[in-house]
Amino acid sequence: MSLSTFVRIVARGKGRARALTFEEAHTAMTLILTDQAEPEAVGALLMVLRLRGEEPQEIAGFTQALRDHVSGNLPPADLDWPSYAAGRTRGAPLFLLSARLVAQAGYRVSMHGWNSHQREEADVRAALEAVGPDVIYSPLEQLCPEAFRLLQLRDTFGLRSCINTVLRMWNPSNAPASVQGVFHPSYRGLQAQAAQMMGQTTLTVIKGGGGEFERNPAKDITLFGLRDGEHIQIVTPPILDEHRRLHEADETVDIMALWDGSLMNPFAEATVIGTAALALWTLGAAASPEDCTTRAQSLWDKRHDTKRISA
Repeated sequence: MSLSTFVRIVARGKGRARALTFEEAHTAMTLILTDQAEPEAVGALLMVLRLRGEEPQEIAGFTQALRDHVSGNLPPADLDWPSYAAGRTRGAPLFLLSARLVAQAGYRVSMHGWNSHQREEADVRAALEAVGPDVIYSPLEQLCPEAFRLLQLRDTFGLRSCINTVLRMWNPSNAPASVQGVFHPSYRGLQAQAAQMMGQTTLTVIKGGGGEFERNPAKDITLFGLRDGEHIQIVTPPILDEHRRLHEADETVDIMALWDGSLMNPFAEATVIGTAALALWTLGAAASPEDCTTRAQSLWDKRHDTKRISA
C-alpha cells in the first residue's frame, strides 16, 4: 500500500476529503516509520493535517504506530514526562528539578525529548546534571531515529506538524501515568481524547511554560486529562500572590544553584514546587493538587536529606 492512498483521503477537496480513521492513521504512520513512503507524500500528508487541524483518532493511530515501532527499549517507569518544547519563549528548565523531587519521593520518572533552538540558559540537555541519576532521560535521536527525522522536517516546512503532538503522546516506557505540556490550549483536550482512545487511564495536560509541563505559580491553571479513564477539567488556584510571566526575558536562573541553595529565588522555587505537585497528583500521591503542593513543599525543604523520602 502507498502513502498516497491516505493523502488522497485527507486532501480530495471541499466536501470530499475526510479525516483518517484510527486504523488508517496507524497504517500510514507505519509506512512512514518503516521507510515505505515517498518523501513527497510524507510532506503532503503532514502539511494537509497541519492546515486542516488534527483529529483525536488520527493522533491516536499515529501514536500507536510509533509505540508498536519502538517497544521494550526503556526500563519500567511510574511516570512518563515528555520534553519537546522548542525553547524560543522559555527560560531555564525548572521542570527538571520538579522531576527530581518526584523521583526522590520514590517514583520512577522517565523523560524523553529533543529541544531545538535552545538558548544556552534554556538548554535541557545542558541542565540534565541537575536531575542526577534519579530521572531517566532518553534523547529522541537515540530512542527512535525515524521519529527524529520526522520532527526535523519542521526545518524544511517552517511549521510544526502533528509529529510534535504524537511525540508528547508516545509514552515509550509504557508508564501507567503521564504528564504533558502544550503551548496551544486547544491541544489539551485533543491529547486527552487521543489518550483515552488508546486505553490510557491517567494523564494530566496543561498549558505550560514554552510548551513544557511546567506551571506558572502566579496564575490559576486548568488541568485537562484522564483519571480512571474518564475526562477531567479542573481549575487549581495560584500558589503565589503575584502577577508576572513565567519566564521574564531578562531573567537568568541557574538551576544547579537553585537546587543547592546558593541561589534564592522564591518565584523559581514556587515554579518547581507547583510543577512537582501536579506530577505527584497525577501519580495519586494525594487527593487534590492543593494537598500535593504541601507534599511538594516538604520534598523541596528536605531535598538535601541523604535518605530517600517516601511519598
